[in-house]
Amino acid sequence: MKAIRIALTKGRLEKYAISMFEDIGIDCTDLKNKGRKLILKDVKNNIEFVLVKSTDVLTYVEHGAADIGIVGKDTLMEQNKEFYEVVDLKVGKCIFAVAALPSFKSYDGYNRKKIATKYPTVAKEYFKKNNEDVEIIKLDGSVELAPILELSDAIVDLVETGDTLRENGLIIIEKICDISARMIVNRASMKMKKDEIGNLIVKVQQYVDKNEAMIK
Repeated sequence: MKAIRIALTKGRLEKYAISMFEDIGIDCTDLKNKGRKLILKDVKNNIEFVLVKSTDVLTYVEHGAADIGIVGKDTLMEQNKEFYEVVDLKVGKCIFAVAALPSFKSYDGYNRKKIATKYPTVAKEYFKKNNEDVEIIKLDGSVELAPILELSDAIVDLVETGDTLRENGLIIIEKICDISARMIVNRASMKMKKDEIGNLIVKVQQYVDKNEAMIK
């Protein structure tokens, strides 16, 4: 049978994934000593890893180039892709929030507010749900600058500690939702490799539960 291919993103999630996979018996030697290799293998367990950008994890999984992906819920919410979301890994925790300068005035229905964000889909859905008519301004860089330079009235962004907001004089106006890393699976792979992927999901969930219990 073809190897189970897992798409990861570089950085903190990659390090967490290595610890998790090693704990459940997967050899991550290749992954830890990758050099310039693009596909990292655990031959014994018939598993392959690929490291890609977070937004590309969804594309690889949706199209079946990867069977499994590990990525933040923020990326899942922003991109409307087809996959199964199977495990909340309970790491990479933060929130989506609306933030602005303290002088920000709530939506009064007369002045159409401008909202700057790197997540236009998330922002659009949130304000639509609240029946608030806003103009979304898409940015790729530091969105905290937008209200300061009067490009926008507020921002929608990920907030972890809130330090960046405070350092720039911004405050949280509204919390949108909680965010954490998730494990996703290609729909066809779930059927074609049901036993292998199902077994992996069980082990990953047990690892998450064990870590949660230790924290508590």
